[in-house]
Amino acid sequence: MRAVSMCFSSLQVPRCRIHTLASFWWDGAHSLGNTCRSSSSFKFLGSNTNGLEGGNRRRWVRRPITSKSEGKNKFTQSSERSKIRHEIVDETVSTSPNLIIGKLELSESQRLQYCEVQERVAKDKELAKLVTVIVFDTETTGFSRTNDKIIELGFQDLSGGVNSTFQTLVNPERIVPNPNIHGITTHMVNRPDVPRMKDLIPILLEYIKSRQKPGGIVLLVAHNGRSFDVPFLINEFSRCGVEIPENWRFLDTRPLVRELIKSSGSKLPSGESLQAMRKFYGIPLVGSAHRVLSDVNVLSRMLQKLSFDLKLTVSDLLDRSFTASDIINLKKKKN
Repeated sequence: MRAVSMCFSSLQVPRCRIHTLASFWWDGAHSLGNTCRSSSSFKFLGSNTNGLEGGNRRRWVRRPITSKSEGKNKFTQSSERSKIRHEIVDETVSTSPNLIIGKLELSESQRLQYCEVQERVAKDKELAKLVTVIVFDTETTGFSRTNDKIIELGFQDLSGGVNSTFQTLVNPERIVPNPNIHGITTHMVNRPDVPRMKDLIPILLEYIKSRQKPGGIVLLVAHNGRSFDVPFLINEFSRCGVEIPENWRFLDTRPLVRELIKSSGSKLPSGESLQAMRKFYGIPLVGSAHRVLSDVNVLSRMLQKLSFDLKLTVSDLLDRSFTASDIINLKKKKN
């Protein structure tokens, strides 16, 4: 039996629950939870329509007023002035219901809006119970998705825990022409103790299956994943005669960075690359850049911050995801 060199983390990595970021953002809606459950708690505003004297609006009171110049009581309301006063009060009372209706309509609209928010948060929490979010990264012998091969793989389950991180070098059975990019040399990978992809795929499938929630789906996240990491992974599986599981979905964080750039105004990152976003968010570099564990660590933290800044829930991330079939079918159309 051949001994293979792989790394399963036995460390407790921080738990990164994407849906809690959305819940935090919607926290202002929680105070209206009871309103969503029953409209009976809604109070009508300004329901008191009494007149100026606190009783019936049509009730008039004639009060004696002492004139300082004459020193005696006089009635100051003539019939004409009484008529004017009556018209003014009528106008005040008649417009009051309209103002009340306006307040009620606004409050009703807010109530419905908050109810929708509460329902969305509740739905997202249920969805989060079924989704396993795993960030991953690859290093390769070049940029050709057809001819080049993967030489290093790294995965990290954002739910954390023991064995949540998986990393391994991969024997491409060829020369590595670009060690200046990632620091991985031909001698490091073309060795009998480094697994080839056909030996590694069953182990990788078992790792992801062990992290998957019962009856759930896996969301695999990579930066520039649609153009680079995912096509490389698909081609490697295809060479070995293995299909990507149907319950695997993929998310590319690069479009999320573009959303952030578009919405940030003056707070623009210096670029769309992973390292540019690391500097933008002040994420410390652990290990060498362009090695999978270092990039996976940066990506896991960046995803949390992007999700918070863009107010994205698990449902939103799934809406932006794609499948291996989407990539394969797009390739067929181009050909």
